[in-house]
Amino acid sequence: MSAVILFWAVMFAHVALGLAMGLALYRMLRGPRAQDRVLGLDALYLNSMLQLLVFGIRSESTIYFEASLIIAVLGFVATVALAKFLMRGEVIE
Repeated sequence: MSAVILFWAVMFAHVALGLAMGLALYRMLRGPRAQDRVLGLDALYLNSMLQLLVFGIRSESTIYFEASLIIAVLGFVATVALAKFLMRGEVIE
């Protein structure tokens, strides 16, 4: 019984994260301000990282966990750089 519950929970997570990625992409493309677009990009990389984690749980492979860790680190650095650029107009001082 627990394998069936796990299967449906993973499928629900895939659908929910796919929907969240679509909404984040919409905010990134249609955001009225640059801050909205950065927030959409931040949500998009976070959702893609979680999608990879769920796929790693489903396929029982560790490579997806490592890829999601790389996406998390690079996404954080990109968000900080974009926020600094929007505040000051330059990234490297």
